[in-house]
Parts: sequence; C-alpha cells; structure tokens
Amino acid sequence: MIKTAIIYNHRGRFGKDGTAPVEIRVTVGRRAYYVNTGVQVRAREWKLGQVVNRQDSEELNERVGIMLARVDGIINEHLKSGTEADIDFEDVRRHVKSPDKRKRVEDDDDMLAWMENEVARLCHSKGTLSHYRTLLARLAEYGQLRRWSDLSVESISRWDEWLHTIKKRQSNVEIKMKIPAKNISQGAVHNYHKNMRALLGRALKFGIIQSSPYERMRGDIERGDIETVEFLTDEERDRIEALTLTEGRVIAAARDMFMFQCYTGMAYSDMMAFSLKKCRQDGDAITYSAPRIKTGVWFYIQILPKARAVAEKYGGSMPDVCNEVFNRKLKDIAKEAGITKKLTTHVGRHTFATWALRNGVPIERLAKMLGHTKITQTQRYAKVLAQDVYAEFEKLK
Repeated sequence: MIKTAIIYNHRGRFGKDGTAPVEIRVTVGRRAYYVNTGVQVRAREWKLGQVVNRQDSEELNERVGIMLARVDGIINEHLKSGTEADIDFEDVRRHVKSPDKRKRVEDDDDMLAWMENEVARLCHSKGTLSHYRTLLARLAEYGQLRRWSDLSVESISRWDEWLHTIKKRQSNVEIKMKIPAKNISQGAVHNYHKNMRALLGRALKFGIIQSSPYERMRGDIERGDIETVEFLTDEERDRIEALTLTEGRVIAAARDMFMFQCYTGMAYSDMMAFSLKKCRQDGDAITYSAPRIKTGVWFYIQILPKARAVAEKYGGSMPDVCNEVFNRKLKDIAKEAGITKKLTTHVGRHTFATWALRNGVPIERLAKMLGHTKITQTQRYAKVLAQDVYAEFEKLK
C-alpha cells in the first residue's frame, strides 16, 4: 500500500538561517521516499502540518498542497499500467521537483519548462517568487497549457474558468469542523493571470512568441477586490494617535509605526528599510526616495513633521517589530480606540492615500508617492472617495 504525507525536517537538521525543508514523503511498505517541495521554513513557522506565522503562509501551503496532488497523480498514472514495484520514484521526483537553474530546455515547444527556467532567473523577493512557483504548479496541475502551441485566447479563457473552480486551501481546524471549502477569490485568480501575463511578456520580448493572448483580452480579467479599500477617516486616525499606551511595550511601538505609515504611505517592508540617514535636506523639507522592496519602482515623499517625530523617537528608523506581531497588535489597538474596522498594515498606507487625495494632491503625483507602477492602481482610491460622495446624496434623499 502506498501512502503520501507532508513532512517537515525529517532529517532533524536546520540550515544556517534556521530553516528546514518541507517534503512530501511517499511510503511503500517499509521504504520511504522524499520529494523536496522547495519550501523552507523555521520551526516556529510550522504547526500541525501547515506553514504558519508568515505573511505568505497561504501561498506556501497552497504550493505544497498542489505538489502533493501532483505526486498522487503521477503515482496513480504509474499504477494504471503496473504495480507498486514498477514505480520509478526518480521519475516521480523529476516530474514534481522544480528543474535545476542550469537545465536547458530541449523541446522548443515546451512552454512550462521554459517558464520554470525563467522563474529560476528572476531577481524578485522570496514572496514574489513564491507566487510564480505556485502559478507553475497550477499550470502543471491543469495540464492543458504546457506548450507554446497551446496558447490562444480560448485556452487562457478555459484556464480562467478552471481557476474559478479551485477551492481555497483550508486549515486543519476548518477541516475538522467540516466547514465547506470556498472557491479562491477573484483577486487570487487575477494574480495568477498577472504573473502569467508577465512571463508571456518576457517570452514576447525575447522573440519566443510573436504575440500574447492577453493583448486581445484587455479588460476581460477582473481584478476582484480592487474597490474594497479599507482606510481610516481623519477622526479615526487621530483617535489612534491620541491613545495613551505604555511606552516601551510592543503595542506602543506598533501604534507609532502605524502612524508613520499614515503620514508617509509606506508599505511595511519599505518602512522597515527607512532611515533618516538616507533622507536629503531640501530647503526646509526632508525628502526621501527609494525603490520599493516589492516591485523595485521608485517612490518619492517628504517626511512630514509627525512622521519625522516617530523616526527620531526610535533613533532614526523603525523599531524591530515583525509584520505578524505588528498586525496582531493593530487589532488590539483598534479595540482600544473603539474602531470596528479591521486594522492591518495596509490600512495605514490606504489612509495616507485617501487623506492625500481629499487634501488636493493630484492622482498622478500620489502615484509617484506610493510607487505605483500604473495609474490604475492609484485610481482605486479615487473610486472609494467617490462612493463616499454618493453616500452623502443618499442622506440628502
């Protein structure tokens, strides 16, 4: 009998960075075979068979789950034509594991192999690369978009339909409570298309393909949750700023970091890379510019007095509070301030954007402040404010 399971650090060894691999174990009788998923996490980031305590936990768990499904699928294909003894586990590994970076694509029509090699060359953050690898796993799972000759508007549309049937990965608690699994969100579907479009764009640039199906599908793929932007009003922001919190505690540091975001619009990763030493004195103003950690797009801002006061309070940069703890403390802060909105690190950035627009900052300049790659990313804030205006007419009615 063949059994498969997800295993963490079966050798009991940790790397220099404190991480260990998540693997898929295939047990045949008394023998065990292991397939590395490429996911490396710390011990505190693994619990009850799942990745936890990370911003990208959901993506990593989804990737491991997809690879487990691929292992099961390959084994089942072998069993159709033979017995357990006939299974070549090296062949299973070759079909599941990501290829070596130096591996050459011998089949010119093998789109998936080219994409796997291309992703291995990308110089993006770990989180972004994780999204690309999940995309590759989804394409392999789908199985009908593996070759360049498969590419067409119709095939991308069929893939989109298939993506809408995928169920969101559940936690062990949800499974035990028999909570029905929901389909992944439109936002998640859009992200698959976004990364697919980016890879096809590179193929187009390198002359591998002559056109991309997405060129004829502009506007066909909805962004999903683009208009549901949560932000604080000036009164709510001021309420948080006025909270009396014990200095020296993490909750006070989290409040200060959130206020820094409200007055700069920086994302968490960019805020943690900030330092007053990197700023420039431009007359009476202190200015700061840097490429965004996530995208590499430059943003340009002036450090307002309240944001500068926060930085000076902590020696010129932000206190060392990890993203997970930061978001958890923000929930406590919301309770303290009597705010019912779900407070996260993104809300601080959204609050700055809507505050700037309400005070007359042109949307094109706001895009430069936020480091957006496209003006459409910034326009969602204008749409949110327009909804507020329409709500006022409801009062008049």
